[in-house]
Amino acid sequence: MALQRGRDAVRFFLVSRKADTEFVFDVDLALEQNDENPVYYVQYAHARVCSVFEQWAARAGVDAEAAELLDGADLGLLVQPRERALLLTLAQYPQVLATAAQELAPHHVAFYLRDLAGDFHAFYNAERVLVDDVALRHARLRLLRAVRQVMHNALAVLGVSAPQRM
Repeated sequence: MALQRGRDAVRFFLVSRKADTEFVFDVDLALEQNDENPVYYVQYAHARVCSVFEQWAARAGVDAEAAELLDGADLGLLVQPRERALLLTLAQYPQVLATAAQELAPHHVAFYLRDLAGDFHAFYNAERVLVDDVALRHARLRLLRAVRQVMHNALAVLGVSAPQRM
């Protein structure tokens, strides 16, 4: 586990810089487990999303991966500013990925992940996901399912793990 964390930190720090900029690896920062460490911040967001699904599964008595329960969720219910911000950031992913590939610049993906994690954490701190209103709960879970998938995919592009627990 510690070896994987170290490998992830090094990879993320390396790809977080433009190729033509000076690179100074801050070992102390890479070892920190707080929001100052960008890889920890992103991985923690992914793990937090996974935790929400585990809580939902335990409360609802369903499989945490019960995607079919969320497929019909009404995303029109997502009207809060933090929900909208998260949706807009998710919508940027295809273009970010295309730009990163075209320019051979993986730092675009790393920057995007930090932005997505920031928007997710802001949403998570502002809104409850597991609310009593079933329609709203399912809409928010569907939003988080998209966040989890995009984070997982973008981390995989960078060769960094997407832990389910931290």
